Amino acid sequence: MRIIDVNCDLGEGVVGEALLMPYISSCNIACGGHFGTKDTIDETIELAIKNKVKIGAHPSFPDQTNFGRKILNISAHDLKKSIQSQLELIAQRLEIFNVKMHHIKAHGALYNLIAKDIDAATNYINSIERFTKGVCVYVPYNSAIEKVAKERGINIKYEAFADRNYNTDMSLVSRSNKNAVISNPSVVFNHIRQMIENEKVLTIDKVLVSIKADTFCIHGDHKNALEILKEITRLLKKQNIQIA
Repeated sequence: MRIIDVNCDLGEGVVGEALLMPYISSCNIACGGHFGTKDTIDETIELAIKNKVKIGAHPSFPDQTNFGRKILNISAHDLKKSIQSQLELIAQRLEIFNVKMHHIKAHGALYNLIAKDIDAATNYINSIERFTKGVCVYVPYNSAIEKVAKERGINIKYEAFADRNYNTDMSLVSRSNKNAVISNPSVVFNHIRQMIENEKVLTIDKVLVSIKADTFCIHGDHKNALEILKEITRLLKKQNIQIA
């Protein structure tokens, strides 16, 4: 049986997050940038422990107004300071629960920026590097952040998006586009299967592009997240693929 990781962005104030936990194998907890307080972090950690889900930090631009989905006009120094503050907060909470951080995954506009901008990726790695001992970093395949992380000897895992469409340049289709998000569970499954079996992704322009993925993201705030997770779990099992 083949094993894959399915991750979910959680601790973001979405009703019903507890229902998603049994269907995922790792989670990315908002730690105060786009969302998150000690209480929401603790609640999500407790849920992850209960469901034996690996725990990751989900830092972002410090922008709760726009939920971290817009690039902020902020200096590299101030962004580094914010990211480190976010990681310190979740590290402190994890220590209280006596559990280790498994991974770090950037959120939203920060994730997209460091995927393509080498200077931003370098500043991001400078910001998180002291937290990466024994911790992996989720990165897109063939990205700027992958390049910098590898140069620094940081352990990475390739991430692909199960519920989002891709442009041919491998950027995610903008959420302002009606085709950005995939809502049909069967289409999500086929999207994942193509990436697993052929290491290809079908882009919005119907072009097959190479991709590698160790972990697949389903967004916790997706309106069909639970339905998608239930159905892909069922369909993956039929293909002898387990989420773990």
